Amino acid sequence: MTTFESLGLQESILKGITDLGFVSPTPIQEQAIPVLLGGDRDFVGLAQTGTGKTAAFGLPLLQQIDLKLNKVQGLVLCPTRELCLQITNDLKNFSKHLGEVGIVAVYGGSSIVQQLRELKRGVHIVVATPGRLLDIIDRGAINFENVRYVVLDEADEMLNMGFQEDINNILSNTPESKTTWLFSATMPQEVRRIAKKYMEDPFELTVGTKNSGNVNIEHEYYVVRPREKYAALKRIVDYNPEIFGIIFTRTKIESQEIAESLIKDGYNADALHGDLTQQQRDKVMKRFRERALQVLVATDVAARGIDVDNVTHVINYDLPDDVENYTHRSGRTGRAGKSGTSIAIISGRDIGKIRQIERVIQKKFVKAEVPDGFAVCEKQLFGLVHKVHNVNVNEEQIAPYMERIIEEFAEMSKEELIKRFASLEFNQFLEYYQDAPDLNVKEDRKFGEERGTRRSDGKFTRLFINLGSVDDFNRGDMLRYLCDNTGVRGNKIGRIDLKGVYSFFEVENDEVSKVTEAFKKVEYNGRTVRIEMSQDSDRRPRSGGGDRDRGPRSNDGRKRTWNGEGGGRPGGNRERSFGGGSKPPYKKKF
Repeated sequence: MTTFESLGLQESILKGITDLGFVSPTPIQEQAIPVLLGGDRDFVGLAQTGTGKTAAFGLPLLQQIDLKLNKVQGLVLCPTRELCLQITNDLKNFSKHLGEVGIVAVYGGSSIVQQLRELKRGVHIVVATPGRLLDIIDRGAINFENVRYVVLDEADEMLNMGFQEDINNILSNTPESKTTWLFSATMPQEVRRIAKKYMEDPFELTVGTKNSGNVNIEHEYYVVRPREKYAALKRIVDYNPEIFGIIFTRTKIESQEIAESLIKDGYNADALHGDLTQQQRDKVMKRFRERALQVLVATDVAARGIDVDNVTHVINYDLPDDVENYTHRSGRTGRAGKSGTSIAIISGRDIGKIRQIERVIQKKFVKAEVPDGFAVCEKQLFGLVHKVHNVNVNEEQIAPYMERIIEEFAEMSKEELIKRFASLEFNQFLEYYQDAPDLNVKEDRKFGEERGTRRSDGKFTRLFINLGSVDDFNRGDMLRYLCDNTGVRGNKIGRIDLKGVYSFFEVENDEVSKVTEAFKKVEYNGRTVRIEMSQDSDRRPRSGGGDRDRGPRSNDGRKRTWNGEGGGRPGGNRERSFGGGSKPPYKKKF
């Protein structure tokens, strides 16, 4: 077995590693550290998120810093504030026995004055997000003359977030003699171009298969009707009582509204998206790291750089348009050698995208069935039994109450006590799921049949919009555009038929007026956006607007709520702790 000692690291760094409980290096660490300790060759390392890349570049970087020279010698660029703080904290822990190593985090959303003070005192390593570092460069408050090493961490994510120009500006301010180390989970053409422009004959290391998924992650998908996605989401969460996960959505609006619905239905949940202030983001992430939240509902941009240990599940409420984003999403679980599950809740039209993702990550998805009510109740019951069996009893604290507790239960047999205890929570789930419908859609069913049934039940109206593929829209773009301009939730919008210069989309009847009103004064690239009703699935509305004056069709059947299963979780909004329910009066640990 390879050890850190055998990699050539010095004793003081090894002590810091031992204090952190590291025993043996991960594959990326084992292969990268000896190369980087050479110190004179550019390097490209490709490995999945959660495989230990921070230590792979951080340990060699610390060993080669000259502590006697109180100047910036190492620069680490990363995409987000959260990742910036994580890397800084890791480097400080690694260098605990190394001496006085100056390491400063430079990021937006925090006082630039304080960061400038720390830089003025003199530092050895700066860990920074591109935007804030450019601000500091523009102020002339940092000197890169002595920079020997530049690390680009999560390079693909930085480029996905639009930092290419910022990276170019920053690198142009660093010495040509520097050594550049680039780490990335995937290798798109943009990353390849940066490597070609700023590196000379780099050593390339790929751990696993390029652009592939983490081997510790299992991938599952559930096929449901679009209007029942939220109901399926709740079932999946209930079926996994110990879940500690992240739910990904396409839009900010949808992430907020799903989180609000989960909270209303009794789950420990919150949203993370771009409309939150930095203070709100910090508060949400603090609760998530402390496991006061069971699930975090997030958009791709907001979740980039999140590094939280022991995430058990990633749930794709909507699949991303870019397959590489799926790799980043799923990489939030299965970290540091642990196993995890990545779940996609899809409609029939997304089967092709699942196959495309399989080809990229080179791993098969398992088609799973949304569990029925009986299976959920059984899983919850034994989840509770398991939790009780393994609870830590504080003998000292509970001792004063034991006499009264025993007296209260004196007349009950052991079996009677167990039955009553289990029924206290189980009865609510049993009642809630007693007549739960089957949410699964068979994969061999035609998409048109699934959606045709949806239209024929009279709950959806088909609308025309004078935007299409020539306006650089795909279906995902159109969904986001409609949601962002109308405030309508994504699950209220049905089938989207994208044409060349126009498109059709379905919207629930009670949202039609909201959509048409919202687009009365909207322009796109200088022309007025027009929304009209249409009965014809293949042609534009006739002159005069077709059936615009007919009004929304009436609903029939049982009215469905956003909750998808006709209401909240068992027990309503009562404070609960069973299976990760609403916030208990104490800090809950999973």
